[in-house]
Amino acid sequence: MNKIIFLLAFLLAATLGFGQVSKMPAYPLITHDPYLSIWSFSDLANESNTRHWTGREQAILITAEVDGLVYQLMGKKESEKIIHAKQSSLNVTATTTKYQFDCGGTSIDIDFLSPLIATDLNLLSRPLSYIDFSSNSMDGKKHNIDVQVKISGDIAVNEKTESTSFSTGSNQSIRFVKVGTNEQKVLGKKGDNLRINWGYGYLASADRKTVLSNGNQYMSASFTLTVNPGKTASNYLMVAYDDLYSIQYFGEPLEAWWKKIYGNMDNLLLTGAKEHANIVATCKAFDQSLYNESLQAGGKNYAELCIAAYRQSLAAHKLVRGSKNEILFPQKENFSNGSIWTVDVTYPSAPLTLIYNPALLKGMVEPLIEYSETGRWTKPFAAHDLGTYPLANGQTYPEDMPVEEAGNMILLSAAICRAENNYSFAKKHWETLTQWVDFLVKDGFDPTNQLCTDDFAGHLARNVNLSMKAITGIGAYAQMASGLGESSISSKYNSIAKEFAAKWIAMSDEGDHFALTFDKNNTWSQKYNLVWDKLLKLNLFPDAVYAKEIAYYLTKQQPFGLPLDSRKTYTKSDWILWTATLANDKKDFDALINPVHHFMTSTPTRVPLSDWHETTNGKQVGFQARSVVGGYFIKLLEQKWR
Repeated sequence: MNKIIFLLAFLLAATLGFGQVSKMPAYPLITHDPYLSIWSFSDLANESNTRHWTGREQAILITAEVDGLVYQLMGKKESEKIIHAKQSSLNVTATTTKYQFDCGGTSIDIDFLSPLIATDLNLLSRPLSYIDFSSNSMDGKKHNIDVQVKISGDIAVNEKTESTSFSTGSNQSIRFVKVGTNEQKVLGKKGDNLRINWGYGYLASADRKTVLSNGNQYMSASFTLTVNPGKTASNYLMVAYDDLYSIQYFGEPLEAWWKKIYGNMDNLLLTGAKEHANIVATCKAFDQSLYNESLQAGGKNYAELCIAAYRQSLAAHKLVRGSKNEILFPQKENFSNGSIWTVDVTYPSAPLTLIYNPALLKGMVEPLIEYSETGRWTKPFAAHDLGTYPLANGQTYPEDMPVEEAGNMILLSAAICRAENNYSFAKKHWETLTQWVDFLVKDGFDPTNQLCTDDFAGHLARNVNLSMKAITGIGAYAQMASGLGESSISSKYNSIAKEFAAKWIAMSDEGDHFALTFDKNNTWSQKYNLVWDKLLKLNLFPDAVYAKEIAYYLTKQQPFGLPLDSRKTYTKSDWILWTATLANDKKDFDALINPVHHFMTSTPTRVPLSDWHETTNGKQVGFQARSVVGGYFIKLLEQKWR
């Protein structure tokens, strides 16, 4: 009966076109990469100025004059004569943030569309967003609506003190205004809490009646929407950024993926205008598909978490073309340490790209494998990172994560093979994977005191969840060996993994749950690494282990989620979603993820979704706008692979 009710709810939602989120800690507006990432940090668009994900102001100001009255739609009012427009709705889909305002006798819709379609590399790579305007008469009368849009030159600076230059230009049907710093030190800074200060920001239009100008440190556009009763008036603008060069990769400056396809910003803006209507339709179809699939996988609250995570996760990366035309997809470790190509950030984010485009995950994983294969990295386990964003010239993090990163890389490689349904990736890198698995066999089961990804409460020796990563990593290696026809190798490592799993159960058992460390002492932790045993069907751990852990977690819930372990009450929301996926009962899954949804809609901390928060009051502890929320997609991945 419950299944029938759920199916009917799913079909009803799909038919009615639900699939949007109306409450988030912050709202994505123009989101493409770690430097081009503008958000609204308030529920009302005219309550505050928009900001870069770091919190630094990058104002988008929008006003509309209707029947002689000027309404502020977005950003803070610049004059007391301006009226705050009433915001009647706000809805977020995977690719679009939609506002609606009541202004006099009219309604005005503003849609911010960033077409991050992960299945289409050329579209994903374009650093171009649309601001779509449409208006209708609500009082049955004709209205002329004069719209003005101003985008701050701060879009092109790291600090407000940096001097900028503005200019206007045109190319065929496209006219634009652009801004950039006068210094133009390309790839001249690396670090975490930074904005770009090289390249050029653009505000562009394909409408010949739209007036584009610059002045008072803003790029500006103004146009008139003539609204007749029963008819919709519309127009759109394009916001884009040419970063000239995106990253440095072992000494070589590399351009973004889009550069080779479109050549320059003139051509990209022309293409963006020509394909505008098609892109809007493509994104609408994608948004509905993502919602319907995630709704079916995990229910309404789960689907809304996936919607909230989608753009944020992808926009923490930069799609770059390597010197051999290979896909490179580095992420920036936002508000953590600013590392580039961090393995233990790639690992939690992987479910999203495994679903929508495994080639992107290879663009995160392969450069780190090659770092070892070229001899630049000589240790018997994988590196932590390839540098500090945007300079990828070798690991800069001061401490290694031996078991963590070796296990991550093997599990990610096995997941790529599973997603692509072949083992060519493993074959290509077999020697390196073998070195790493042998390290796990030697040092992974009962780890020494070392850094791991959940080290917020201090280093741990004998970490049970880290041991589980090593065990599932060894099992995943055995699975890849089997896929490559290496039956004796597969048998050898599968036996080791099963032997370790049996020892793990005996050594970590605390009666009604399993411990945080093999020392036990009435401790506990989320065993989220177990999820790969389930997803890859490694069959290393019996169902009783899953059932015992889930039952115990349900006794440890707090209002805003399940704590990470017994040491503190804070949590990592990505790991909760992984832990919840261990549950075989939909009721238990819901019980674990609903507090995370409560966090998303009720946290008092207004920043792009944080993945590290306090479970007692919902406040951010650290981190924001990170790619790891791509890990929310793990339940959908589990359903697809099932």
